[in-house]
Amino acid sequence: MRRALPLLAAALLLLAGCTGQDRPPDPKPSKPQQPQQPSPPSKGRWRPTPGLEWQWQLSGRLDPGVDAPVYDIDGFNHSASEVADLHRRGRKVICYLSTGAWEDFRPDAGKFPKAVLGRGNGWEGERWLDIRRTDVLEPLMAERFDMCRAKGFDAVEPDNMDGYANRTGFPLTAADQLRYNRLIARLAHDRGLAVGLKNDVDQIPQLVGDFDFAVNEQCAEHDECERLTPFVRAGKAVFHVEYELGTGDFCEQSRRLKLSSMRKEYELGVWRATC
Repeated sequence: MRRALPLLAAALLLLAGCTGQDRPPDPKPSKPQQPQQPSPPSKGRWRPTPGLEWQWQLSGRLDPGVDAPVYDIDGFNHSASEVADLHRRGRKVICYLSTGAWEDFRPDAGKFPKAVLGRGNGWEGERWLDIRRTDVLEPLMAERFDMCRAKGFDAVEPDNMDGYANRTGFPLTAADQLRYNRLIARLAHDRGLAVGLKNDVDQIPQLVGDFDFAVNEQCAEHDECERLTPFVRAGKAVFHVEYELGTGDFCEQSRRLKLSSMRKEYELGVWRATC
């Protein structure tokens, strides 16, 4: 799950107009000048390797001109033509979806029965899902992954993958989460898509073999970045973002651990400050 940000604070951020174009960037540490390139094409699905830079944009008008070999964008809100344009620019493209929480603003929201909707997860219009109900959720998630494949995405970022560690309204266990997360990975792989483990740091040792990369929020702020190294040791990228810390507070460690790190604003617009 994205780290819980109180709704009031999120609203204040948006009202303040804190966009990537307006705020001064953090001082950027020196880095090698060789260009970043995405993983070369290979048979089968994409397998991103450690150290790739990335852009994560979930709000605002998509800017395809950011100098990053990997883009992570909303799967519902972007078209096949936009994905194709990014591919023409040499980018790999990740399809953001929420697989562990219901969102009332999605076009398929009405397909989710009330019985699988739990407590709110801290974001307006979102509620945790009862991930034990794979009989209901598997076909719904399969439709979403079919959408990602049809639009030409290379991978999926499934969000809210750690419900068992939150107050969902359901008695979810670690075993329930492992079972569901592996189902999500299988749905992606069956469609030729790479898939990332979103947060769920405690279950990395059990799940690193099932996922092709990791996406993490605020591991530096929460002193968890070392726990992501099983992915790096396996030759798999860790796409990492911080919101509260400046790049000077986490980039040295990120470079040492070979994480793909940057600072973003909570609304995940265009602005980024990379390591």
